[in-house]
Amino acid sequence: MDGYAVRAADTPGRLRVAGHSAAGHPAAAGLHPGEAIEISTGAVVPAGADAVVPVERIAAFGGEIEAESVDPGDNVRPRGGDTKRGDAVVDAGTVLKPPQLAALAAAGIAGVECARRPRVVVLPTGSELRPPGSELAPGEIYESNSVLLAAQVDGAEVLQPAVDDEATLRAALERGLDADVLLTSGGVSVGPHDLVRTLLAELGVEEVFWGVAVRPGKPLFFGVRGDTLVFGLPGNPVSTLVGFELFVRPALAALQGAREPGPHYLPGRLARAVRRNPARDDLVRAVAIGDELAPVSGQESHMIVRAAAANALIWVPRGDGELQPGAHVSWLPI
Repeated sequence: MDGYAVRAADTPGRLRVAGHSAAGHPAAAGLHPGEAIEISTGAVVPAGADAVVPVERIAAFGGEIEAESVDPGDNVRPRGGDTKRGDAVVDAGTVLKPPQLAALAAAGIAGVECARRPRVVVLPTGSELRPPGSELAPGEIYESNSVLLAAQVDGAEVLQPAVDDEATLRAALERGLDADVLLTSGGVSVGPHDLVRTLLAELGVEEVFWGVAVRPGKPLFFGVRGDTLVFGLPGNPVSTLVGFELFVRPALAALQGAREPGPHYLPGRLARAVRRNPARDDLVRAVAIGDELAPVSGQESHMIVRAAAANALIWVPRGDGELQPGAHVSWLPI
């Protein structure tokens, strides 16, 4: 800090001012007994000094000062106090956020090797889908899953919605399989027009699993072809939202070298009772205020407008009965 560099053994006492040390401009000479060197914040402590007396704790008399008592090391930042030669500045597998970037720069590191961001392609499917803003005919709905997934991925390539026609859908899937990760929405259930799983198999995608004990999102599909990961997300938008947070986001983090890809649950308490599902874990949409979680009304998988009011997914493990108000739960921010 701003003040005078001194030898602690010379304080308290009157000292002769022998020079000045400023940030970027060290004192020309070292310190001798009975001397002080005026110093600015960030300047090099001159040789021979072992403490700094803050300017507020001295009285000036021309070329001399009267300094209060200090101990060795007072107001001095030691060389290597933050990090030493050979220390890791940022560990491998760390996501580079502002503090990490600043730490690298402060250690003089101009560049580091990072994981490449995966190329992600989003393919919504369904003959009933129309773009927002267009006129709807009977039986048609606005397509929202590609908007949702593109926002969740931040940088995904979005393909035009593919109709439920084998040739059209096969061509769209083939194009998407050139990516690192292909995300489809719709067409993975058991209806006669759910063609995605069959066509993916024909295109050489090896199914790893199909169907998860989660509500919403039971018919979720995951497969691989070579180095390409394929997630078949259900068509209902809340199912897509939940499936992405539980399965896709951790996979994208793992592809980029994250040591703990997640999902990362936080602790909280229920604001009101929630009924449990005997067969599947529930991800209940809720509003989190601090650590208190209040489920929103309308929990069906098509209710994306209701889900838009939520900022949390409460993990409710399968079981009988209810979780009562005040119960400790785990939740994901959304």
